[in-house]
Amino acid sequence: MARLTVPAIVILGAGALATARRIQALYNDRDADANCQVHALQGRVDADVPYTELGAHLCELYARGTPIVALCAAGIVIRCIAPLLSNKGVEPPVLAVAEDGSAVVPLLGGLAGVNVMAREIAAALAVPPAITTSGELRFGTCVLNPPDGYALADIGQGKRFVSDLLAGESTRIEGEAPWLDDAQLPRSASARLAIRVTPRAWDGRADELVIHPRSVVAAVMGAGAGAGAGAGAGAGAGAGAEIVARVREALDAHSLAPLSLAALLASSEHMAHPALAEAAASLNVPLRFAQTRPEHGEPPANLLHAALRIPYETLHNDIATGVALALAPLAIDPDTIGRARGRLTVIGLGPGSTDLMVPAARKALNEATDILGYETYVKMAGPLRAGQRVHGTDNREEMQRARHAFELASAGRSVVMVSSGDPGVFAMAAAVLEALEASQDKAWAAVELSIVPGVSAALATAAQAGAPLGHDFCMLSLSDNLKPWTIIEKRLRHAAEADLVMAFYNPISRARPWQLDQALDIVRAYRAATTQVVLGRDIGRPGGTLRTLTLGELRSSDVDMRTMVIVGSSRTRKFASGTEGAEWVYTPRWYE
Repeated sequence: MARLTVPAIVILGAGALATARRIQALYNDRDADANCQVHALQGRVDADVPYTELGAHLCELYARGTPIVALCAAGIVIRCIAPLLSNKGVEPPVLAVAEDGSAVVPLLGGLAGVNVMAREIAAALAVPPAITTSGELRFGTCVLNPPDGYALADIGQGKRFVSDLLAGESTRIEGEAPWLDDAQLPRSASARLAIRVTPRAWDGRADELVIHPRSVVAAVMGAGAGAGAGAGAGAGAGAGAEIVARVREALDAHSLAPLSLAALLASSEHMAHPALAEAAASLNVPLRFAQTRPEHGEPPANLLHAALRIPYETLHNDIATGVALALAPLAIDPDTIGRARGRLTVIGLGPGSTDLMVPAARKALNEATDILGYETYVKMAGPLRAGQRVHGTDNREEMQRARHAFELASAGRSVVMVSSGDPGVFAMAAAVLEALEASQDKAWAAVELSIVPGVSAALATAAQAGAPLGHDFCMLSLSDNLKPWTIIEKRLRHAAEADLVMAFYNPISRARPWQLDQALDIVRAYRAATTQVVLGRDIGRPGGTLRTLTLGELRSSDVDMRTMVIVGSSRTRKFASGTEGAEWVYTPRWYE
């Protein structure tokens, strides 16, 4: 069976909590790092992870590939995620469990181990699982669900093969398939049907179920055309396709199936070359790196010697094309081959609400091995996947945090640096780039660095109020921790004189109780007392509030460190609309 991800246990009411905790214990007792969590409707049940709307929450979990154990009626679950159902081969396990634990029903994910989960959960609850899959009931296992490191040659042929077995045919097993030792398969040494476990390409025979062990590693020297030009964005254009063609040609020469490929291996010297990443993505395998050494023989076979820690046979070593192939007797775990290219992704969580976090940020969080950030923001980023390392720090340790992130990433880990709002607006993206520029470490320079935008506090507040940033505006931090107050005063005067809408970050704190009043005095010298002001406190978080008033009415006591202050221009206006008396603030796009 495939390796199972820890599920999200989702409940609606307090009546399901006791059963949910029993299922949670099944996973957490088995693995101390499992971090299996119970998700409950906010305000109704006190559990581990709150959510506000069941359908949206289930869809988010499903889209992220998280296994779901929902303690509610099966029909509710099906209706919630029905719009996302498309590809049976990639769906995560989804189960419905009765609130009292009296029924365990696998719904989706037959090829992802849902029936295995159903059996485990049912055993913990001392009830029989409601498995309806014919093959599972007859043979006690899903023949079409091989373990990690193995892949079916053709799912369509696999279905026909199982259908023949269910119709009364017997089979024999050729190759190593220990996961089928205890399966109740009808076996015969002279059977017409055969389950073949082999790295060799399937020839299309209808009487075979072919399963490929991922036991081949392809080592490539350089990165194709332009490899010597370095890791520039344009170096080696089209070289990724060239690498793919060379690797496929080598596989074909030895009648090896592309699905038997476990990893693409290259020299650490070319770690940042985009052609290698392009080739690995096209081949749908991990990209790993090793340091070549002359004593390990001629390239590219010396890469295999440097990276592989298991016995293998060198099938191919072509110096002219720069490709070598290694064949191991069993499936290879890619994590044991050389090392990965490290990755550092700087993300913005948005203002705090999960529905305002961009999908790319959530994807980066899901894929990370390590998550760094101010402790409050790291908690906001959850729920996190089991086994992820969390490095929470004080909010004033930005440069140390950035350096730590590069140290982790340069060791081959996938690191996410968390900011609130947008990471490029008074946040961690600048600190990360500053740390990188100051470093002379080549390993840091080889890290795959990307910055994912987020919804800033100014934009979130403006959206709730209407469109106060509808014309030219500027963002200013009133904190003088990293710049002198004289600079802040100068910029305030220029912005106010230019009639720009102004968004104030870090407007006031216990250490700086006087600065907001001084800033407002500067602005009032250029703006009328009737100028519209928007105050957004904790927008996008529970208990968030929005208030509109005039510059003449505004007092520093109306504001704290968690408040976004937007001071309108001379053209910013407010009007009431609708039967509920809603007020909208906006700045017209035109200017007289």
